Amino acid sequence: MPMPTMRYAICNETFEGWEHARICDFVAGLGYTGLEIAPFTLAPLITDVTDARRRELRSQAESAGVQILGLHWLLAKTTGFHLNGPDATVRTRTAGYLIELARAAADLGGDILVLGSPAQRKIPDGYSYAQAEDFAVQCLSGVLSVLEETGVKLCLEPLTAKETDFMTTAADAVRIIDRLGHPNVKLHLDVKAMSAESEPRPAVIAANAAHTYHFHANDENLRGPGFGAVDFRPILQALRDTDYPGWVSVEVFDYSPDPETIARESLRYLRECES
Repeated sequence: MPMPTMRYAICNETFEGWEHARICDFVAGLGYTGLEIAPFTLAPLITDVTDARRRELRSQAESAGVQILGLHWLLAKTTGFHLNGPDATVRTRTAGYLIELARAAADLGGDILVLGSPAQRKIPDGYSYAQAEDFAVQCLSGVLSVLEETGVKLCLEPLTAKETDFMTTAADAVRIIDRLGHPNVKLHLDVKAMSAESEPRPAVIAANAAHTYHFHANDENLRGPGFGAVDFRPILQALRDTDYPGWVSVEVFDYSPDPETIARESLRYLRECES
């Protein structure tokens, strides 16, 4: 009996300048069943996206046969937010905005927030890693009740030391997850980011399976799966072996040669590896 296939999604910022309905129709036609959204593609702030517009975005996706699974790049292209700084007012403001993002994700039909945003989590000058972690835990504690209310999972994303100096390994993220102790705070793993881990990617996936709720597929060269040297066969096998229940979402940072080719060939390659 064949194993069930992964659920594949793609991130909407790949299609810069495209109308939302066009993106949904195109990716559905390729075989994607999920779409992940960067808030800055909708408006400068998520609070600028009206209830009516949220209903329209969700309806357009569902009409195409695509689920909006959630939001990522949560704090990108914003100002005034910081996860782990010493200013309690800024942390409270940041928690408040994460709450608005959680509500927006639920309105759009999703249940995922991917907390990457490397610039907004850099350790402030003069403070230790431990102090920054304490600040982050304080900030995120203010979001927990709304995560529970909406059913949204806040997925902490480790990133490499090239991007940030805070939460650079899965172990760093899991430590915060354990301190918060809430079932709606989870781990997000990213193929590119796992290049900085001391263990191979399949081992990182296996070691953190109990916490992992979301997964980004990309290559170390910032392009899509299959556009570089990373072999996705053992990665997808590791996800299977750990009964990973979530999405595999294509996220790229180099948009060459064009959105259509990225989307088509990334999905073709992932399915080839999976089979």
